[in-house]
Amino acid sequence: MAHEDARTLRIGSMLGDGIGHEIVPAAMRVVDAAVGAETSLRVEWVELPLGREAIDSHGTPIPDSTLDELAALDSWILGPHDSASYPEPFRSQLTPGGVVRKKFDLFANIRPARAYPDVRAMSPEMDLVIVRENTEGFYADRNMFLGSGEFMPTPDVALAVGVFTRTACERIAREAFTLARGRRKHVTIVHKTNVLSMTTGLFRDACRTVAVDFPDVTVDEEHIDALAAHLVRRSADFDVIVAENMFGDILSDLAGELSGSLGMAPSLNSSETRAMAQAAHGSAPDIAGKNRANPTALFLSSAMLLDWLGDHSGDNRLRRAAKRIRHAVEGSLGSGVATADLGGRASTSEFTETVVARTLRV
Repeated sequence: MAHEDARTLRIGSMLGDGIGHEIVPAAMRVVDAAVGAETSLRVEWVELPLGREAIDSHGTPIPDSTLDELAALDSWILGPHDSASYPEPFRSQLTPGGVVRKKFDLFANIRPARAYPDVRAMSPEMDLVIVRENTEGFYADRNMFLGSGEFMPTPDVALAVGVFTRTACERIAREAFTLARGRRKHVTIVHKTNVLSMTTGLFRDACRTVAVDFPDVTVDEEHIDALAAHLVRRSADFDVIVAENMFGDILSDLAGELSGSLGMAPSLNSSETRAMAQAAHGSAPDIAGKNRANPTALFLSSAMLLDWLGDHSGDNRLRRAAKRIRHAVEGSLGSGVATADLGGRASTSEFTETVVARTLRV
């Protein structure tokens, strides 16, 4: 197959809530610029309802029509959602993002954390990736076939079920070790086996089993609490960290702040056949509509999505487009253009314009 032929990517875009209405269109512009710079390659965006506006227009935050359309697309970009603000019964149901992850079995959540030279950071040497299992573990909204793994047998007793399966643990471990082979060949397994010996013990042992197939990768392991301290003190010592769902979520938020800001923290949700770009941060309703949000995380998430598409299709144009975005972001920050969370004065739209311009001339 000749991968330099004319090609149109059909990518779904879901604005979500809060600042999603600002950063998703901004990311679409940056992707259009990067992809358009490659000959005979373009994106057809399919905008789909999701979130509070979908409740008003379709009676649900995640309409069946959205899910049906997602199944027909190459990949998707998802804005943040604010399900805590939804009216009941939607507030107590699985979040829109959770519905998408569960339906399409997006089991891997890849969350890089890198400090940029021109962005103030508490850990200026940080350059690591947290590989988070995305379907089970200690998160009650993801570990049951039907309903939640959190329940109350009486008004005064609350219980939660943690689910760990060898299959899920091994497949996320394989993602981590494969990723490490393209980086510095070092994987750290996160667990808490001194207390949770069966659940996180199964996770640790499954990762060890997979490690045998990667003899060129160095393997070590840390308890979750110790690793949190080590990330603060010596983050440069870590390369790829593999963790169950909740541990990975907590560690990636910590790493994002240590490397500069959660506004810089990208994320990719993927299965073997599908991928979705989604920034690691939330919907920030306090600054929504004020043109103050930092769109960098979603820009970098979109670059990860293009890389994933390039890797799975063999199309180097997509990898080059992803590289354009990363270089444009870094160049923009290096020129002193930054949003308020990074100590700058640029608005969302001003920063976007700068990145788009640099994307076109990288």
